[in-house]
Amino acid sequence: MNTLTLNRHTEILEILEIPQLMDTCVRNSYYEEALELAAYVRRLERKYSSIPVIQGIVNEVRQSMQLMLSQLIQQLRTNIQLPACLRVIGYLRRMDIFTEAELRVKFLQARDAWLRSILTAIPNDDPYFHITKTIEACRVHLFDIITQYRAIFSDEDPLLPTATGEHTVNEGAIFHGWVLQKVSQFLQVLETDLYRGIGGRLDSLLGQCMYFGLSFSRVGADFRGQLAPVFQRVAISTFQKAIQEAVEKFQDEMNSYTLISAPAILGSSNIPAAVPATQPGTLQPPMVLLDFPPLACFLNNILVAFNDLRLCCPVALAQDVTGALEDALTKVSVFIVFSPTLDLLW
Repeated sequence: MNTLTLNRHTEILEILEIPQLMDTCVRNSYYEEALELAAYVRRLERKYSSIPVIQGIVNEVRQSMQLMLSQLIQQLRTNIQLPACLRVIGYLRRMDIFTEAELRVKFLQARDAWLRSILTAIPNDDPYFHITKTIEACRVHLFDIITQYRAIFSDEDPLLPTATGEHTVNEGAIFHGWVLQKVSQFLQVLETDLYRGIGGRLDSLLGQCMYFGLSFSRVGADFRGQLAPVFQRVAISTFQKAIQEAVEKFQDEMNSYTLISAPAILGSSNIPAAVPATQPGTLQPPMVLLDFPPLACFLNNILVAFNDLRLCCPVALAQDVTGALEDALTKVSVFIVFSPTLDLLW
C-alpha cells in the first residue's frame, strides 16, 4: 500500500490541493476554472462519497462556492455593463444553485440595490434639485437595468411545468411587478418633493416627468397617466394654501385698519401702482380699490395665487379652484361686515 501510495503521490497531491486551488481561483476571479474544479469534485463525491478525506474536500469546495456566489452577486450591485451581466448570470446558471425564477429575483434585487445607492446619494436639501436629479438617474439607470434584464432573460419562452406538475411560476410577472414597484416608488418621491415646495417651476418639472414617462413607453411601462393626479393634488393644495394665506393677511390688516390711517397705507409697497388707461377688451382691477388698502392687498395676493396656478393648471381643477375662491370671498365679506372699524363708521 505504501508503494502504491508513492506511485500515486502526484495524483493524490493534486486531489488534496483542490480546496486550496479552488480558493485561489475564486479570490482571483478565475470563475471558469473554479466551475471546472467544482464539477470535478462532484464527480469524486459520487464515486467516493464514503471516504472521509473526499468528504472534507467536498465541504471546503462548497465553502469556496459560497464565496464565489457572494462575489458574483456583489458584482451585480455595482455599475456593471451588459456584457459583464451576461457573464455573471452565465456563471450563476452553471452553479445550479437557483431556479430560473429565483435567478431573476436575485438579479433584480441586486440591480435594485445599486440603483438605490445612487438615489440615496442625491442631496435632499433642495426639493427641485432632488427630484430633477432623481428623474435623470431613474431615466438613465432604470432604463439600463430593464434593457439588461430583457437581454438576459426571455419572457417569450413557454412556461414549463414543474417536476411534480403542481403549478408553474409566471416568470414574466416577476419583472412586470418589479417595474410597477419602481414606478410607484418614483411617484411617491415625486409627490413628497412637490409638497415640500419647488417654487414656480411646476410646469418645468411636469415636462421632465412627461418625458420620463414617454421614454418608458419603449419598454411597455408608460406611466404618464399616473402623473396627472399627482400634479393635480399638488396644484390645488398650493392654490388653496395661497388663498388661505391671503384671507389671513386680509383679516390681520382689517384688525389694524382705520380710515384715518388710509393715506399712510396707500404708500405701502403692497399696493399696486397706478395703472394706465385700460385698453378695450382687457381686464384690469378697478382703481377704486386703492381707496381700500386691505382689499387691494387681498386682490394682489389672489392674483399671485392665480399666476402660480397658471403655470400648471389642469382643467379638472376648475371646480375646486372655484370653490376655494368662493369660500375665500365669503370669509372676506364676513370680515368686512363685522369689522370693528366699519361698525364705528356705521
